[in-house]
Amino acid sequence: MSTRLRFSYAELHQTIAEAATRIIASDFQFDVILAIGGGGFIPARILRTYVEKPLIAISLARYHPDEPPSAQPHKLQWVDGVNNMITGKRVLLVDEVDDERTTLAFAIGELLAEEPAEIGVFVMHNKLKTKQAEFPDCISHVFVGADIEDVWVDYPWDARDINAHERDAAAGGKVEVDEAEARAAYRN
Repeated sequence: MSTRLRFSYAELHQTIAEAATRIIASDFQFDVILAIGGGGFIPARILRTYVEKPLIAISLARYHPDEPPSAQPHKLQWVDGVNNMITGKRVLLVDEVDDERTTLAFAIGELLAEEPAEIGVFVMHNKLKTKQAEFPDCISHVFVGADIEDVWVDYPWDARDINAHERDAAAGGKVEVDEAEARAAYRN
């Protein structure tokens, strides 16, 4: 058995809306949103509703079903061909969760090769735990939607049964699940 958190789409939207207010009020005036997929796609799109900036996407992977996470992410899709949207621009990098920070650190390292003018980071959820990497000094702003405990999060976009997911979220969001059942109900 393991503890998992489940948030409703409405809760996630509200978390992003509140963070958007803080981002807009900050002195970070970015030019483009860069979403890390898969998890960062939906938060980045919701954020775009509030900040009205262009949105581009990269896709990295560390997880594969029935295998432990890899130590280093690998690129599934990168920004080749759209670097004119990044080079010399202020970029807001978006992901759904800062867990170990492995994916964010990899993305930042690769992004630096595109020579952006400035990089900020927005994560919808920050797990309260020791990270595998620190943000480099070149990161000018870090925005967090909410700090959460260090347990696995089942996001609604990964649910195979969205009605069951939303019921769990409405009942408080913290559930105890059998790992085999969780793998069957969620893609992660």
